[in-house]
Amino acid sequence: MKRLLENMDKMPKTIILVISFLLVVFLGFIDHISGYEISFSIFYLLPVLTATWFVTRRYGVVISVFSAIIWYLADITSGHIYSHYIIPVWNSLIRLGFFLIVAFSLAEVRNLLDKEKSMARKDFLTGVANSRAFYEIATKEIERTARFIHPLSLAYIDIDNFKQVNDSLGHSAGDELLHSVADRIKENIRSIDTVSRLGGDEFAILMPETNAENAMTALNKLRHYLMAMVQENNWPVTFSIGVVTCSESCKLDELIKEADNLVYTVKASGKNRIENKVHLFNNTSA
Repeated sequence: MKRLLENMDKMPKTIILVISFLLVVFLGFIDHISGYEISFSIFYLLPVLTATWFVTRRYGVVISVFSAIIWYLADITSGHIYSHYIIPVWNSLIRLGFFLIVAFSLAEVRNLLDKEKSMARKDFLTGVANSRAFYEIATKEIERTARFIHPLSLAYIDIDNFKQVNDSLGHSAGDELLHSVADRIKENIRSIDTVSRLGGDEFAILMPETNAENAMTALNKLRHYLMAMVQENNWPVTFSIGVVTCSESCKLDELIKEADNLVYTVKASGKNRIENKVHLFNNTSA
């Protein structure tokens, strides 16, 4: 069931809508030929639920109205005789109301789940991706890199002397610094790049389709903007950055370890600069 729901989430919305409309028509036909003594009312909920959950609430409403109309037509053509013509109309309106209640309720549940899922992938303080989201995105990008032999760069950014900010200016100032760093990074990377706070004062930037030269150019500009920001706010910090570039099959854990090691190399040699490395893939066979 989980696999089915995941596959339907990936399907084009148009196809799901067409399936929903056809299912309503099919149910109306079955309702018509089976007569008024046998009810298929509960099955009309299926296309309503499908359109609402996998497309949008608006289309769930559209399917609800369409279902009520088809149900009305099947009812009056199935041989059911009412004492007054307004009765089937009233019944259809009641059914429509029921469908709409279900559609709106389900849409609200979907919105809450989407928000919860989004929050679970964001760092609560800075609003950028957290480590969980970063690993998911990075894993997919590395798989794509191996498939198409495109370059990918991974940068680690460590805020030098961050503890000094917390100790001398207070934790609120430290939080403001982290938030400002995240915002400045987001402002100066591409839409295809991903910035993440991995914890404490460490950030990572995933840069698909980026070779070593372009990565260094982009990160030098970013460090310049970051330094201008901290100097403007009189924050006594600098930035040590390690960047690793991979252009073929590579492993995420290895890239992270190499980038982290480069940061330690920068810190050991005076801090406040960028160290880069091209990851070499060792293809050994038994």
